[in-house]
Amino acid sequence: MAANSSDRPVLEELDRAECLRLVAGGAIGRVAFDDGEGPTVIPVNYAADGDTVIFRTSSSGRLNRSLLTTVIGGEVRMAFQVDRFDEADHVGWSVLLRGGAHPLSEEEKEKAARVDPWPGGDREAWFRLRALEVSGRRLRRP
Repeated sequence: MAANSSDRPVLEELDRAECLRLVAGGAIGRVAFDDGEGPTVIPVNYAADGDTVIFRTSSSGRLNRSLLTTVIGGEVRMAFQVDRFDEADHVGWSVLLRGGAHPLSEEEKEKAARVDPWPGGDREAWFRLRALEVSGRRLRRP
């Protein structure tokens, strides 16, 4: 028997303020970028700071190597995505930030929101993604 359409979750677009509120409450997101071999996605620990996201990675990692190829003072276009879903109830949300990322200077690190990486080891490469585009959707019960 088919479910009544009024019982099915409803998809809604989220405004910028709600998207940034949802991102602010998280700790793990995914960074999407072109590493020179094509698109790739890497999970990162992060901290939200207004309309920016701060994340740290290994100095020898793929993400750091790709981002450090930029011109000093330049930014690399990338995307950052966070979501939360309840698979049993078929509800949740997803937020996408797109913009430019750059390595943080020592001075910027001192002022940046604190990010506590979960993995051990070297995580001394700090980056800031400035959200130029913000979009999100929520799947909710009526």
